[in-house]
Amino acid sequence: MLSRLLKEHQAKQNERKELQERRRREAIAAATCLTEALVDHLNVGVAQAYVNQRKLDHEVKTLQVQASQFAKQTAQWISMVENFNQALKEIGDVENWARSIEMDMRTITTALEYVHKGPVQPTSS
Repeated sequence: MLSRLLKEHQAKQNERKELQERRRREAIAAATCLTEALVDHLNVGVAQAYVNQRKLDHEVKTLQVQASQFAKQTAQWISMVENFNQALKEIGDVENWARSIEMDMRTITTALEYVHKGPVQPTSS
């Protein structure tokens, strides 16, 4: 009787150990699946962030190139405007010079006419 009880006890203990081992393996498998699912979910987010960062880097480089080109073009425009202003000033100077020459020529013409005609003599009445 005691030996039967011992055998039953050992059999129940073995069953419990097997059940416990099976549950442990199932828990490990479930934990592994959960971990893989979490890592996959995180990797998707990280991969998307990486793709977004690469796009941003590309856009930044493009913007830098465009800004540099715009700065060069703006400098050219400023130079052209300055040259145009200088040309306008020179035209203004030429115009003033031409007026001055014209006035001098009129003065000379008047003087030559006076010399050519001789002094005007007053007529006696």
